Amino acid sequence: MTSSPAAPEQAPAEPAVPGPVGPAPLAGYTVAVTAARRREELGALLDRRGARVVYAPAIRIVPLADDAELVAVTEAVLAAPVDLVVATTGVGFRGWLEAADAWDLPLVEHLRPARVLARGPKARGAIRGGGLVDAWSPPSESSAEVLEHLLSGAEGPLAGRRIAVQLHGDPLTDLVDALRATGAEVLTVPVYRWVLPEDVAPLRRLVGSVVAGAVDAVTFTSAPAAASLLGMAAEMGLRDEVVAALTGPVLAVAVGATTAGPLTAAGVPTVQPERSRLGALAREVVARLPERDPVLRVGGGDLQVRGYAVVLEGRLVELPPGSMAVLRALAARPGAVVAKADLVRGLPGGGDGHAVEMAVTRLRAALGPGVVETVVKRGYRLAL
Repeated sequence: MTSSPAAPEQAPAEPAVPGPVGPAPLAGYTVAVTAARRREELGALLDRRGARVVYAPAIRIVPLADDAELVAVTEAVLAAPVDLVVATTGVGFRGWLEAADAWDLPLVEHLRPARVLARGPKARGAIRGGGLVDAWSPPSESSAEVLEHLLSGAEGPLAGRRIAVQLHGDPLTDLVDALRATGAEVLTVPVYRWVLPEDVAPLRRLVGSVVAGAVDAVTFTSAPAAASLLGMAAEMGLRDEVVAALTGPVLAVAVGATTAGPLTAAGVPTVQPERSRLGALAREVVARLPERDPVLRVGGGDLQVRGYAVVLEGRLVELPPGSMAVLRALAARPGAVVAKADLVRGLPGGGDGHAVEMAVTRLRAALGPGVVETVVKRGYRLAL
């Protein structure tokens, strides 16, 4: 009996050498979520990237399925043929069709001959799901581009034509007024309203946190949420302080240009992803937040001062508030001597020279003795 040749001996596999694993991209940062809908989804996206997430819903949605106003508007739409329809949100347009169906109003059949424009893919899905055909939608998913398309004459002259515009909690004043200025008859359809949340305590706390710099970024997924935050700040007598904070140390991140509208009007700069999606919004926070804090070569190692912690040589080190305040003040003037009196003024909750000395002692214990130098009779500086 012939035996099979033995298989060639395999060399033992080399053990895998794990590469250096640094902190998550948002570790050490606190990011606020003002969204009402899908807030858990956005929060999870940020949490997975290491952020400490603060939930402060700025609005809540009140559907108008039983609202006399929506019934009256729908009947006005049905009173004569409609030439153009603008669907701005999927949930809103779908809700309008479903409400009309519940009232036995033939809305879908009435809109079938019209040209239906979708502001974005969700609105387009609702149009198709309702048995209608979408005629056009903008790449940017913005109301401004919808208006530009209509004013360009791409849908023909607008004078004398009936246009139904489904609102999404925002009155879309610019779009509606511009269309009416052409001589069109514009029927606005408020399918739902944005109102303050039943519990405003988290929103009020967020206003205080923004002013105190206790959050590093605030995310917005709707224009009403941005307007609501500014409105609550005004009610608390802190609007100017909130605008100043969002213009400086606190990053405002909006999902799109429409969402950023109230902030832009208030003079607040925002960053926005190229696509109006929650995933893109989270990636924008990852891209923009750490780049605001430079990596410094201090005491022979790389140091980055983040919101409530520092990254030193690839490891995250959390520090108490007093030590973070001192380190942040030194990092703002890298290599320069900062007087003890200036550091005292930056301590959270106040303090004195002894409190600064204790904060420096804790810094050296956590980060090593070579990070902060004492300059006798002058103050402290980072050992660049």
